[in-house]
Amino acid sequence: MKTTEPPVPAPAPVTKTGLPAGRAPAAPRSEGRALNVFSHGVLVIWAVMVVLPLLWAVMTSFKDDRSIFSSPWSLPDRLHLDNWSRAWTEANMSDYFLNTALVVGGSLIGTLALGSMAAYVLARFDFPGNRFIYFLFVGGMSFPIMLALVPLFYVVNNMGLLNTLHGLILVYIAYSLPFTVFFLTAFFRTLPTSVAEAAFVDGASHTRTFFQIMLPMAKPGLVSVGIFNFLGQWNQYMLPTVLNTDPDKRVLTQGLVQLAVSQGYKGDWSGLFAGLVMAMLPVLAAYIVFQRQVVQGLTAGAVK
Repeated sequence: MKTTEPPVPAPAPVTKTGLPAGRAPAAPRSEGRALNVFSHGVLVIWAVMVVLPLLWAVMTSFKDDRSIFSSPWSLPDRLHLDNWSRAWTEANMSDYFLNTALVVGGSLIGTLALGSMAAYVLARFDFPGNRFIYFLFVGGMSFPIMLALVPLFYVVNNMGLLNTLHGLILVYIAYSLPFTVFFLTAFFRTLPTSVAEAAFVDGASHTRTFFQIMLPMAKPGLVSVGIFNFLGQWNQYMLPTVLNTDPDKRVLTQGLVQLAVSQGYKGDWSGLFAGLVMAMLPVLAAYIVFQRQVVQGLTAGAVK
């Protein structure tokens, strides 16, 4: 007896999009598009809130005192460059700028040197107390600096470092080390160990391996943590106010406060804005120049 197989249905024709004919493509998901628009809108609002005050401060620094109050949002009629020269010379901003550059430059070098060595040891070597020392540095990040001002004042005074720039440098280094060690320890752990092992096989010492091989490899992390420390130390006001009361050794933040206080008697608001822009320019320049290194340093620990 002969049996017949049921006929096999012919496949439906396929369109160029890969879907069967007669079937409409799926509608795009509106949720992702709405989230994208919302996130970009938030970023635009945040950028406007940050950029507009900076541009207004720069614009006001080139106005005279009358224009600042009569037409605060208009462009200056002409560039009053005497505001900058007056703030630089008469308000002693040049001395404050030099003191700040010396203190921040010395503290940055000391912080990166000591922090990188400590972080390398904590990240690469296992020894008794490794985790305890690491968590001590992490705990130092959560300790409020306000609680240490009074004992810190007496310690610095007993060491004969009160009202000195090198004393302020040492305090800045101690203040910045916890975050530096925490940041660089995580960064050194992401670096390949095969390069250091090859250097040891070739007869290189631990010191030479660190300074000639591992430290150059950690350049993105060093630049990133250096930028963060630079921003914090350049804008530091509480520590120099307590530990540096000598008028000749004031830093830039103290000078700006003194300049603002003096406005109650002189009314030189144009000179105040010029001094404010002078204090902002190094920070903006540092971030603009090293912004790519900052991003690389922040994302290097997330990708192995």
